[in-house]
Amino acid sequence: MRLLSNFLILFLSLTSYSVSAAELISLKTRGDVTQKFILIKPDNPTASVILFSGGAGTLKLASLFGTPSLGAGTTNFLVRSRDLFADKGLMVAVVDAPSDKQKMKGMFKGFRSSEEHVTDIDAVIAYLKQQADIPVWLVGTSRGTESATHITINSAQQVSGLVLTSSMSKRNKGGKSVVMMDLAKITQPTLIATHENDGCANTPPEGAELIKDKLVNASSADVIIFQGGRETGDSCKGLSYHGFLGIEDTVVDKIYDFIAAN
Repeated sequence: MRLLSNFLILFLSLTSYSVSAAELISLKTRGDVTQKFILIKPDNPTASVILFSGGAGTLKLASLFGTPSLGAGTTNFLVRSRDLFADKGLMVAVVDAPSDKQKMKGMFKGFRSSEEHVTDIDAVIAYLKQQADIPVWLVGTSRGTESATHITINSAQQVSGLVLTSSMSKRNKGGKSVVMMDLAKITQPTLIATHENDGCANTPPEGAELIKDKLVNASSADVIIFQGGRETGDSCKGLSYHGFLGIEDTVVDKIYDFIAAN
């Protein structure tokens, strides 16, 4: 039964691309540095979302027979849920670490809060705007919330909204916590999603309210605490409550509802 279930999940993931074909895009951003991302562009998208995975942020994106392939990060919540966002009529960009951050440490140790990171993602935002002049939202999970928050604060492009899931509300050696940032500069609508059983030390559920309390100038700031799902491994990895395992549909539905309402 489990084998059949896994087959159906894989089948549905593959068939979703018959509606929204995925492309691998590579942009030159800083000299010889390139920024790769998977682009999924449905017909008549209503908004764009840029998805930031956690950890080092390295997805090792490549092209396999004309189709994007991932060499890492496949179990990350946002990466494995990318088709769910596209099925909502959202144009999706799943960003890799840039070409100069593809080694083991990836975007750890400060890069996610750097000017260079903003430059790279601003190029992605500009590209999406060329594809369709629609709102662009940044969506981060775990360590990816550092990226999404920093870029929302510092981008020279127009960012329409921010979604944080399993947010880094405590600092560790990998980078800053979201709470440390100047959240008062954020005026965009912001959704903070967490799981009541998130067992990762740096993304506790109570951190969501700490972040919300600092979003004093956001046009709206909501917290959603999810329940259910399951955990099969490391409590800080994707296949866990931290990664909303088993409730991906529900979480993406709520994210979409917030985007549509704002």
